[in-house]
Amino acid sequence: MADLSFDLPEQYNAARLLWDNLPARADSIAIYHEGGNSTYAELVRQAAQFGHAMRAHAEPGDRVLLFMEDEPAYPAAIMGALRAGLVPMMINTLSTPDLIAFYLEDSAARVVMCSDGFRDRFADCAVPVLTPDAARGMPDTLDEYPTRRSDMAFWMYSSGSTGRPKGIVHKHEDPAYTAATYSAGVLGLGPDDICFSVPKIFFAYGFGNSVTFPFAVGAASVLLSGRPTPARVFETVDRFRPTAFFGLPTLYTALLNDPAADGADMSSVRLCLSAAEILSEDIASAWLHRFGMPVIEGLGSTEMLHIYLSNTATEQTPGSAGRVVAGYDVRLVDPDGAEVHGAGQGVMHVRGRSAAQYYWNRPDKTAETMIDGWINTGDRFVRDADGRFFFKGRADDLVKVSGQWVWPMEVELALNEHPQVMESCVLAVPMADGRTTLCAWVAVKSGSVGDDRLRAALVSHAKAELLPHKYPRHIEFLANLPKTGTDKIDRQTLRATWRAS
Repeated sequence: MADLSFDLPEQYNAARLLWDNLPARADSIAIYHEGGNSTYAELVRQAAQFGHAMRAHAEPGDRVLLFMEDEPAYPAAIMGALRAGLVPMMINTLSTPDLIAFYLEDSAARVVMCSDGFRDRFADCAVPVLTPDAARGMPDTLDEYPTRRSDMAFWMYSSGSTGRPKGIVHKHEDPAYTAATYSAGVLGLGPDDICFSVPKIFFAYGFGNSVTFPFAVGAASVLLSGRPTPARVFETVDRFRPTAFFGLPTLYTALLNDPAADGADMSSVRLCLSAAEILSEDIASAWLHRFGMPVIEGLGSTEMLHIYLSNTATEQTPGSAGRVVAGYDVRLVDPDGAEVHGAGQGVMHVRGRSAAQYYWNRPDKTAETMIDGWINTGDRFVRDADGRFFFKGRADDLVKVSGQWVWPMEVELALNEHPQVMESCVLAVPMADGRTTLCAWVAVKSGSVGDDRLRAALVSHAKAELLPHKYPRHIEFLANLPKTGTDKIDRQTLRATWRAS
């Protein structure tokens, strides 16, 4: 394992990330929110009340389903559940009724805690459904349940893009480990920082940015409830003046292409971070030009809880996820199962102490993905001679088009560099005769027109940047590409719109 100074006592509860801020940071702001700010002392009291409210319906080790807006009550509910020995599950608030029913059945959750605005989603729920009001009047102190650092602490569900969602089980030590590796080791966050993560808390990336990282050092977190439109994001930055700003490539694209960008003041921010998908060189360059700050790109996963490959504040390589974060090991494996040493390409495996050890009730998927302590990401990467990694698509996405092999991701990346393209998605899709073709869905920048002339230009661009056979045979123009609950491009929805001809 890569060198990292990290140790925890055997008896450890992840809620200490919050409680350990007492008494030194008791009067410091923990959460900034449009509905009112919370100090660490206030948040600890609220967390204790949430713990008591949920323990009235569940026993230590039981799962509790959290379905909440990004508001002060959310981290309070998470930390209260952990301290009480319960196992909170952070659920995507865009989940359909069928998915919610699946989560409840799969997990055997004993109680639901939801924001007031989501109460109607659980009208037919068979287990108790609580809102933040249930915590009021409860005792505001709570003894720590004696969990071990390797005990089950919390779950997050996978997106289900490759089948039904999987319950990803994390341990009590995992959040502290990600704070030590990425927040301290790469970002250098401290008690004077104010973190603003546009990605939501139910997203593993957002949970680290909004909860784990600031609490670990007594910093503050800005929470934005509801839909994060570009105008609301800029207004929130202007109001609360964060120092660390966490986003996704789709967010940076939307912010730059919104009229509010012209008058936006991002001068309080010293760090801009991006993860989850590849940030195009065009967007990275435009952000640097407009706001005078580079975007630090990294790569992580829900299975690893946060980022394990990253660029740094002093070194960014366009198109690269960066180098391995200290505390993690990465290896590339070729199609024959042999490890690729030095520069080369292969499927990435990663290991580190924040790794989930299994999927709940899914021994088949656990066996496929979690191999001798390594997580098989299923992603294909190229490693250069300097140890930087470049994402090249899913290992199972290689398709044969016109008799020749193509990775749709490399076509997508080429299209994204065209000056008239805001963002694109390229997928392999079936034709009526059973053959496979490539379709690109493209959102153009303001002032550009998606027409036959641009289609021809994009085809020529892809052929020139790649090889003559690597171009989209079909191009559909959309005003905006659909997004998932974690603000990634919704590839399933786009695929469903394809009609073979």
